[in-house]
Amino acid sequence: MSIPHLPIVRPALVFFVGLSVLTGLLYPLAVTGLGQALFPDQANGSLIQREGQTVGSRLIGQSFSDPAHFWGRPSATAPMAYNAAASSGANQGPLNPALGEAVQARIAALRAADPGQTAPVPVDLVTASASGLDPHISPAAAAYQRPRVARLRQLDPARVQQLIEQHTERPLGAVLGEAQVNVLTLNLALDALR
Repeated sequence: MSIPHLPIVRPALVFFVGLSVLTGLLYPLAVTGLGQALFPDQANGSLIQREGQTVGSRLIGQSFSDPAHFWGRPSATAPMAYNAAASSGANQGPLNPALGEAVQARIAALRAADPGQTAPVPVDLVTASASGLDPHISPAAAAYQRPRVARLRQLDPARVQQLIEQHTERPLGAVLGEAQVNVLTLNLALDALR
């Protein structure tokens, strides 16, 4: 018994195998190789090492609840905060009562941690990012927390401001993006002052 459309099947199989090798093997190897060659830190997760131990990544936020540390953006991931396997936003719109309640609870927690702080709370301290993993806060959010951190660590606020400025990442080419502060690297620098 002969296959009636053999002239069509053979080129289709060759095309399928060729594209599978190209897109499933050669392309990933090329992209991985270029990433390792051009951006080795980012390609390997931008991990931060201290005394031979990995303490975190510059790319994924961490939960800080100690008032003597700077706090990052809230995380909307579940079942735990900053769960990279469950990266997503809360998908709650501005009219959703659950979002309003969550924001009010976060404002209350910030006020309880620093009752003397009367400035308006920066929005990035009470709302999650789209990924739920954002490791950065705005310079305004860092400045809002500066009095609390300086007081609890018994540091000069000017010294804490200096650390904030040292850990502020500027926009690319002074045009793309906004200035942002990496919370983990800032807190590690604070801990190193001891």
